[in-house]
Amino acid sequence: MKIWGKVLGFMFGFMFGKWAGALLGLYIGHRFDRSMSQNFSNQGGFSKFFVNKDSFTNQAVFFHAVFSVYGHIAKASGKVTAQEIDAATALMDKMGLTGDKRREAQAAFSEGKSNDFPLEETLKEFKQSSFGQRDILQLFLEVQLQAAFADGSLHSKERVILHTVAKILGFSARDIDKLLQQLEAQMNYHRQQASTNESGPSIDAAYDILGVKSEDDDQTIKKAWRKMMSQHHPDKLAAKGLPPEMLEIANQKAQDIQAAYEKIKKQRQ
Repeated sequence: MKIWGKVLGFMFGFMFGKWAGALLGLYIGHRFDRSMSQNFSNQGGFSKFFVNKDSFTNQAVFFHAVFSVYGHIAKASGKVTAQEIDAATALMDKMGLTGDKRREAQAAFSEGKSNDFPLEETLKEFKQSSFGQRDILQLFLEVQLQAAFADGSLHSKERVILHTVAKILGFSARDIDKLLQQLEAQMNYHRQQASTNESGPSIDAAYDILGVKSEDDDQTIKKAWRKMMSQHHPDKLAAKGLPPEMLEIANQKAQDIQAAYEKIKKQRQ
């Protein structure tokens, strides 16, 4: 029966680790039921990323979901491009993934490219494992948006998947459109930095990064800045269970947000 892996995993996990162990056992049992546990177990799975059982629910499923959904989006247009592969590799580099960790990420990426990839199931598991913490879910969504933009454009099928991802995670179409605008501004800022060595974003990019308008008053802009810094602060996200390897992503976003706010403040003086 396809549920025995979950049942036994839950029972034994609870015996040895109470609820945290039960969740770990349930997830591993689920992987077994999907006929993937042999390789997963032999390699140690994502469980070896953590220092204790309590970190499992916010980390193991996070890693698997990040790279499998990333692969699914990359394949949406019908073919994974060289730019998308480079972007996935760059993400692994930024996260410092090597050895078994990198192989697990690559395996998850390949899984996401399969035609029968269970997108909805994967996202629901991830949302449940992270206890619906919106800041964690948003960072995950931002990574997927970046994946969709990896080749410089957003394919219509990629947009459909992104809206599906957003909806399952509890974000509205308006939320994702705003995040897309902010991400595009951030990507333009980094391209500008690479080509001109300028120390900060353009004033237009700064407003877009914060998701505000030039006609907004100082208080509105400050409020937006504070909210975004709170959402992306590495220490806060670490306390919520974000894997250490993902903190560099959050840190980069926090730096971009701060640079945008400083640019606007200087321009308004």
